[in-house]
Amino acid sequence: MSQKIAVIGAVLESPDISQERFNHVLSEFKGIVKGRMGIPFPEDNISVISITVVGSLDEINSLTGKLGNIPSVVVKTSISKKEITA
Repeated sequence: MSQKIAVIGAVLESPDISQERFNHVLSEFKGIVKGRMGIPFPEDNISVISITVVGSLDEINSLTGKLGNIPSVVVKTSISKKEITA
């Protein structure tokens, strides 16, 4: 099956409100998540999260869409043009 590598960048503008739901959605896609890095900015009530994933375009787009539908979460995705085989 052909897959892509992608980086999903997310800014949680109110992590106290959105973090639990964000983590729940992410856990639904644990099979494609290869790494995650989060940087909290508690003084500004913001968290910045970078997620590296390997999956089909449908899986990556589904994850990005679900994360982007969470209130106070801003998401951008960068997908490699190169296909890899799993």
